Amino acid sequence: MSAADHDLILVGGGLASSLIAWRLAIDRPELRVAVVERDGRLGGKHTWSFFDGDISSEDRAWLEPATPHRWTGGYEIYFPGLSRALATPYNSMTSDRLHEAVAPLLGDRLITGEAVVVSPEGVTLADQTTLKARGVIDARGPAPTPHLDLGWQLFLGRTVRLTQPHGLTRPTIMDATVAQGDAYRFVYLLPFDERTVLVEDTYYVDGPRLDRETLRRRVDEYIRSRGWTVEAVVEEEEGVLPIALDGDIDAFWAEGAPVARAGLSAALFHPTTGYSLLDAVATARLIAAADDMSSAGLRTLMEARSKQVWAERAFYRLLDRMLFRAAKPKDRWRVMRRFYGLSEPLVRRFYAGRSTALDKARILTGKPPVPIHRALRQLRETGRGRTA
Repeated sequence: MSAADHDLILVGGGLASSLIAWRLAIDRPELRVAVVERDGRLGGKHTWSFFDGDISSEDRAWLEPATPHRWTGGYEIYFPGLSRALATPYNSMTSDRLHEAVAPLLGDRLITGEAVVVSPEGVTLADQTTLKARGVIDARGPAPTPHLDLGWQLFLGRTVRLTQPHGLTRPTIMDATVAQGDAYRFVYLLPFDERTVLVEDTYYVDGPRLDRETLRRRVDEYIRSRGWTVEAVVEEEEGVLPIALDGDIDAFWAEGAPVARAGLSAALFHPTTGYSLLDAVATARLIAAADDMSSAGLRTLMEARSKQVWAERAFYRLLDRMLFRAAKPKDRWRVMRRFYGLSEPLVRRFYAGRSTALDKARILTGKPPVPIHRALRQLRETGRGRTA
């Protein structure tokens, strides 16, 4: 292929790439945008959820074709000694709907293949096909790095069809009344219709190893504990999401190929939740408005964006150090319970990554749910990656 075959190649067909391709098809349809995805299907097998207020009403309208689930009645949380309903509406996008929305816009520019070489000039696939473009963005997900100090959110969810109605009217974002063990554990519930529900077992842990069989067993145990009987397992999804505690963002960007990155591979995720949808939406808007779509221009743009966001979110990394280092694993739920006892507007701004100075002061004041001597050791960020 000649250098003119593509204006932009997006490597990886996950959330970040899909939203960039979608936004460019709307705002700049003259650009020839290709997405290279190993199995040729966008989004994998995932559900991405967000609150009203996380993104603008304009962006919610944009994403509506890929967002089949919306709960205007808010959501619930459960902890030992605390049960609460919060009124903020909640939305869930699915990978199936995302593929249905974006794949037709790409047509034969959704390319099935595994990228083995990614450079500013283009991409080489495993079958030695070479694709060239003016601009390249690598969005294949996070790679192991010594430059970021990370905890992990691990989850496995099963969407099940029940023999009888489940009785849920809105999502349960956290049911932390379950046994904790050596991690902060909670169950997440999304009721899709009166007999279909996503049941997801989630852990905040120190390492990224996902024990699928254990999580499947615990999902099944939770379903039985609710008195539900499964008629069929509709589908299963899983995730290993980074939780940022500390790191050297300059060294992080200095490693790897000198191309633009997006999504988790650009450290663009909420440090505490690991969720990347808000940043993926903002990135898609940023790319669509870019004047310089060359690889060099996109690299400069995305590196600057990542470093800016990293600097702005230092407070959330402090809280993550409190959770992972100041709290013993079996007591991490106490940190989260205290947080969920705060005002609903504060909680809403926290999830949106827009905590005010007063929010931050309120979160840190009062009796800490962790030993004070352990908390004090976490106040200062080192600016280094994980130490052995």
